[in-house]
Amino acid sequence: MAILELVKGFAPGTRFEIDGDRTVLGRSADCEIPLDVPAVSRRHAAIVQERGHFFLEDLQSRNGTYLNDTRVTERTPLGEGDRLLVCDQEFRFYTGHGTGMLDPMRNLEESRAVELVDDLATPARTNVMATLDVSGGSASWGLSAKPEVKLAALMEISNSLAKTLSVEEILPKLLESLFKIFVQADRGFVVMRPKPESPPVVVADKARRPGSEERMRISRTIVEEAMKSRKAILSADATSDERFSMAQSITDFSIRSMICAPMIGLDGQPVGVIQIDTLNQRARFTDQDLEVLASVASQAAIAIDNAKMHEQVLAQRALQRDLELARRMQRSLLPSGPPQVNGYFFFDYYQAARQVGGDYYDYVQLPGGRVAVIVGDVAGKGVPAALLMARLSADVRFSLASEPDLAMAVQQINEGFARHDWSDRFVTMLAAVLNPTTSELTIVNAGHMAPLLRGGDGNVIEIGEEAAGLPLGVAEGYQYESFTHKVEPGEVLTIFTDGFSEAMNNQRELYGIERLKQQLACPAVSVEVFGQHILEDVSKFVDGFDQSDDMCLVCFGRTG
Repeated sequence: MAILELVKGFAPGTRFEIDGDRTVLGRSADCEIPLDVPAVSRRHAAIVQERGHFFLEDLQSRNGTYLNDTRVTERTPLGEGDRLLVCDQEFRFYTGHGTGMLDPMRNLEESRAVELVDDLATPARTNVMATLDVSGGSASWGLSAKPEVKLAALMEISNSLAKTLSVEEILPKLLESLFKIFVQADRGFVVMRPKPESPPVVVADKARRPGSEERMRISRTIVEEAMKSRKAILSADATSDERFSMAQSITDFSIRSMICAPMIGLDGQPVGVIQIDTLNQRARFTDQDLEVLASVASQAAIAIDNAKMHEQVLAQRALQRDLELARRMQRSLLPSGPPQVNGYFFFDYYQAARQVGGDYYDYVQLPGGRVAVIVGDVAGKGVPAALLMARLSADVRFSLASEPDLAMAVQQINEGFARHDWSDRFVTMLAAVLNPTTSELTIVNAGHMAPLLRGGDGNVIEIGEEAAGLPLGVAEGYQYESFTHKVEPGEVLTIFTDGFSEAMNNQRELYGIERLKQQLACPAVSVEVFGQHILEDVSKFVDGFDQSDDMCLVCFGRTG
C-alpha cells in the first residue's frame, strides 16, 4: 500500500493511503483524496496503480499538476520520495514500506552523546557466534535460557513497559531494566528511525561507568545488518571480528562482546534495534543472552506500538474536543432566533458539513426599524472556512453600523478582505436590508446565487442577477451595485447557499435550483411551512447520503 503525505498545505502531516487502482485528488467530495482548496479543480489529478507500479495523471486541471517541479502533461511514473504539487498543496509519495498513518516517534530526538558511525564491513574473518531470526515475531522461536534468567528478564521488562504509554518514557526504562538483567553490560543503546523515511539514529543510551558516555560511538553496519536481516546478532569478540573492525566504537573502547536485536513492529517492519556491549573479556555474552535480548526487543516493539496507538487516540480525542469547542463558538456567532418585525415572518436553517463550517447568516437591527438579512458562503469547509466566517461576521456588523448606504457598506467589507492574503479563499454574500415601514427591500449581491422570490400567485423567479458583483476578497476597489424591490403582500424571498442546490443523492445527482423553485411554488400557509417543506424535500432527495457542503437557508416574507 502506497502513502501520499501532505507536507505543505491545509493540514501538513496528513497521510492518505493509496490502495486502489485509481485514486483521484480534487475539490469534489467524491474524490478519494478531497482537497478543500478553492484553486484545486473538482477532479484535479489521479494516481494510477498498474501491476505494482504507480503513475501520476493530470485530469485537465485548471492550474496544473507538478511532479518534482515539472508539469505533468501525460501519464508519468511515480517513485519513492517524489514530490507532487497540486496548486499550493505539496505531497510526498512513498511506497508505504515501514510507514504509518500517524507516527509519534517523529518527536524523538537524536542523542547528542552518541555518534552512529558509518563504517565499512569486510566479510573475511568474523566472530559472530550466533544469530537469531526474529522476523516472525516472538511466537516463531522459543527461549532456551536458564529458567530463572528468562523469568527475571520477562518480569522486569513486562512490569516496566506495561506501566508506560509514552515512547519517550519507554526507552530509558528499557535500558535501565536491561542493565539489571545483563550485569556484565557496560553500554546500552536504542536506535530508531524518528521518521519512516529517515536514517536510524541513537535515541537513548546508557553507560554503567560515569563519564564514559562522552565519546560513545556505535557501528551503523551492525545496526543496519540487524534491521535488514531481522536477526539478532551475537559477537563473542568484537575487537577481532573483521566485519566490525573499522567501527570506531569497537577500536576506541576495546569492546569484547556485543549483542544486538531488532525490534519488529506489528506490521512486520523493523522500527529499531537494541544493542548491549561489554568491555570485560571474561564476561562475554552467550547465545542464551542473545535469546533473552531478542525476547526483550520483541516486548519493547509491542510496547512502542501500544504507545503509538495510545498517542493516536489521545491526539484524536484532543482534536475532537477542540472541534466541539469551535462548533459551539461558531454557533454563538449565529442568531439565537429570527427578528420580530411587524407584518413579516422569518425562517432560517444552518447545518455544517463538518463540525464547523463556512456558511454564515445573520440578522442586524438598523436605525429606523430596518433589518439587514445577511447570507454568506466562504469558499471551502472546515476550520479555515469557519475562521473566515467569524471574521466576516464582525466586519459585516461594523460596516452596516457605520455606513448607511448598503452598496458602500459591502464595498467596505470587500476592502478589508481583499487587503489580506487568504490563500485564494473568497466569500460570496448576499445582503438585503428590509424597511418594514415602506416595504422596500434593498439588495446587494457579492457573487452569491440570486435569491428566489415567490409571488402571491405562486410564481417563482430569480431576482437581481443583473446587479450581481464579484465575491468578497477577489478584487480590491471593486464597486458594488444595489437594487430595490417593493415587497408585496404574500411574497416570500428565499436566500440559500449551494449546499442546497448541490445536495447530492447516492446516484451523484444534484438537487438543483429548478427543483428548489418547484418546491417554493407549492402552496403554503406560512414562511415556516415553506422552510420546513424545503428541508423535508431535500432530505427525501438525498436519502441519507452524506453531504459534502455546508447548508444555509433563510426565508422571509410579508403576510398576505
